[in-house]
Amino acid sequence: MLYYSVSSIFFLIVALLSLTVTLMEFKISFLGFKLLLEVFSVMHGPQEECVRALKNGHLLAISPGGVREALFSDETYRIVWRRRKGFAQVAIDAQVPIIPMFTRNIREGFRTFGCFGFCKWLYEKFKWPFVPIYGGFPVKFCTYLGDPIPYDPNITAAELADKAKQAVQSLIEKHQIIPGNILRALLERVHWREKNE
Repeated sequence: MLYYSVSSIFFLIVALLSLTVTLMEFKISFLGFKLLLEVFSVMHGPQEECVRALKNGHLLAISPGGVREALFSDETYRIVWRRRKGFAQVAIDAQVPIIPMFTRNIREGFRTFGCFGFCKWLYEKFKWPFVPIYGGFPVKFCTYLGDPIPYDPNITAAELADKAKQAVQSLIEKHQIIPGNILRALLERVHWREKNE
C-alpha cells in the first residue's frame, strides 16, 4: 500500500516520499527485490539519514510498528508499537509535523496464520519473518490521513510518540469496523459505505 502512496504523491506533488524499512529487507537481494527498494526510494532508516531526508524537503513514511506489527497484529487492529519513539525523535530533530495515516481493511488484504507463540519467538530471536502469510484478497482499501501533529520544541519524543499513537488509534476507531472481516471487506468493493453510515 505504501508503494502506491509513493507513486501517487510523487505525481501529485513534486516531493519525494521515502519509505523506511528494517535492515532485513535490504539483506534480501533475490529476484530483483533490492532493485525494487532502490527504485521506490526505500532506505534503511538510521535516524540521521531520516532527519537529512526531511530537511532536504522529502516526505518520509515510517511505520513505527514495523514488521512486528505487520505480522502479529490481527483483525482487532491493535497497535503494536511497544515503546518505539525513534520516529518521534526524527520529527523533533527535523522540526517537522507528523501526519498520522491509516488504511482501512489492511488486515483483511493479508493475514498470518495463528502460530503466534513459536513464530513470534523465531522473529524475536532472528529478526526474520518466519510467519506464513496468506491472502492478497482484492478487498476495498481506503487510506486516511489525520490532522498533522505540529512540531513543538517543548515536547519529548515519548510524548510525541504517544500523541501519534493516539491519532492513529482515533483514525482506526473512526474508519474501521472492528473486528475486521474478509468477506465484508470484499463486499465493500461492490457496496462501500463509511463506518458510521
